[in-house]
Amino acid sequence: MRAEVLLYVLVMALTTYLVRMLPTTLFRKKIKSRFAKSFFYYIPYAVLSAMTFPAILYSTGSLLTATVGLAVALVLALFKRSLIEVSLAACFVVFLVGLI
Repeated sequence: MRAEVLLYVLVMALTTYLVRMLPTTLFRKKIKSRFAKSFFYYIPYAVLSAMTFPAILYSTGSLLTATVGLAVALVLALFKRSLIEVSLAACFVVFLVGLI
């Protein structure tokens, strides 16, 4: 089984390396397309959202408390509150709704 694990690690290392290396070798010139620039600008936000959104909904064990906490976080974020305020308020509201 050790050989299998080593093979898995090697394949993942190669995949990670290729994903990081290919853009630097393929895009040698400055990108001038507005569409491509905006596409590459928003990729990190889209990936982060896709990774965290399911975790938010399933983190509490109750879809109701998670949805209420998400709603509070979205409202506070829309009002430009700081990250610490948003996260603390969402956690506090999830705790309160969980008590009910």
